[in-house]
Amino acid sequence: MQPSEKGLEVRNLIGGRWEERDGRDTEPVYDPATGEIVAQTPLSTRDDVDRAVKKAQEAFASWAATPVVERARVLFSFKDLLEEHFEELRDLVTLENGKDAADAAGEVRRGIEVVEFACGMPTLMMGETLRDVAKGIDNSSWRYPLGVVAAITPFNFPCMVPLWTMPVAIGAGNAYILKPSERTPLCAVRMGEILSEAGLPDGVFSIVNGAREAVDGILEHPDIKAVSFVGSQPVAEHVYTHGCAHGKRVQALAGAKNSMVVMPDAVLEKAVPNIISSAYGNAGERCLAGSVLVAVGGVADDLVARLKEAAASMKVGPGKEEGSELTPVIRDSHRDKVRSYVDLGEEEGAEVVLDGREAPLQEGFFMGPTLLDRVTAEMRVGREEIFGPVLSVVRVDTLEEAIEFTNGSPFGNACSIYTEDGAAVRHWRERVEAGMLGVNVGVAAPMASFPFNGVKNSFYGDLHATGKDGVRFFTENKVEITRWLSDPAGESKAVKRPVESGA
Repeated sequence: MQPSEKGLEVRNLIGGRWEERDGRDTEPVYDPATGEIVAQTPLSTRDDVDRAVKKAQEAFASWAATPVVERARVLFSFKDLLEEHFEELRDLVTLENGKDAADAAGEVRRGIEVVEFACGMPTLMMGETLRDVAKGIDNSSWRYPLGVVAAITPFNFPCMVPLWTMPVAIGAGNAYILKPSERTPLCAVRMGEILSEAGLPDGVFSIVNGAREAVDGILEHPDIKAVSFVGSQPVAEHVYTHGCAHGKRVQALAGAKNSMVVMPDAVLEKAVPNIISSAYGNAGERCLAGSVLVAVGGVADDLVARLKEAAASMKVGPGKEEGSELTPVIRDSHRDKVRSYVDLGEEEGAEVVLDGREAPLQEGFFMGPTLLDRVTAEMRVGREEIFGPVLSVVRVDTLEEAIEFTNGSPFGNACSIYTEDGAAVRHWRERVEAGMLGVNVGVAAPMASFPFNGVKNSFYGDLHATGKDGVRFFTENKVEITRWLSDPAGESKAVKRPVESGA
């Protein structure tokens, strides 16, 4: 990155070379805590995508032929360097995204865990064999990289989400092109520099910055074999349908409206801080945020009172300030959108128990925590993804009603339940329509060895990100059926041939 009067100039990485902007239009990158411009993202064209693909193709053949143990060694070096630069990456996340130091550190750590998982690629790339599937015939399968693949990643996890796919795709032998969010490109650039330092050959990893034209250039390019996407539901649907229409393998992780079910026996002293963290952490800008609280039975009044007290006491402030609990949203325009949902909820009949629409700080893109009570399934605030620091409370009489409300959502990313009743948990687990389940855990984020398992309109595709699903997504099987015909009876003549002296 090069400094300029308008902030750092972010550059594309193509064929191992950091390219100058060369007259391209740019998108400003803001520090959400201050509203100041800190960088400029180049808006790349289809020609930029094409050049990156050509360089990636040149690098692919030799990288795919590199023994998998050697590819893993590069990932081990990458992991060590990420640890060495951990605090730097954490602070970059806070700068461009706004989240506090603890959340930013957690993001970097979860990304590194995927690198650790991918370091096991020599085992993960193993095929399968079966001898004597018929007389004298053996069957085996071999796992191969696809070629040039790409990822389109969101603003809310600028370090972690690229690391969901990058180490897996590269470790499997692919050449990988990253299109980070134009709003948060700085972590991607730093990781590109670190990958080069780790010894990754030029062209195996590329960065093409930009917006809609770069995205469509990726989706339509005939030599990109697979695309991974994380973002909002409407864009995920476009990426999936458009990419598949152009013959690509696509996984598109989409939006969410995650329920947290609180049973009458929940341990509220421990549940409430966990719920607050889920709803308001990272200003609610995460696809695993608990955005709807479903209170079952008589727990609602006490629960809402506790939530109001806890949320009202949160410290609103910049992520870089110690003790900040509610950090800014990504843009002023997004803050306006979130506010409009609170307005809508009030119009629809929800009770505004805690109102965060007025900016608590003059600088930056801050909102206060907002709590809506007596939300119903018919209200848009109970159905649509708001992606901000707004928690809606729905009151029901039974667990069955809570499950019915959750299953009525078009989304199916995550659902959590707070209870000490194992039978209730099992009943809920067997019937709820969500791909990631939390029991007394408000953010049901799986570890790197498991898939990020959204369902319904929270995911388009069949192979999820991370875990073995991620390896399968970035590889293809070849199945081999083998028979040796050196002897008509199916036995090799070498079996009956006398062994020569010295053999």
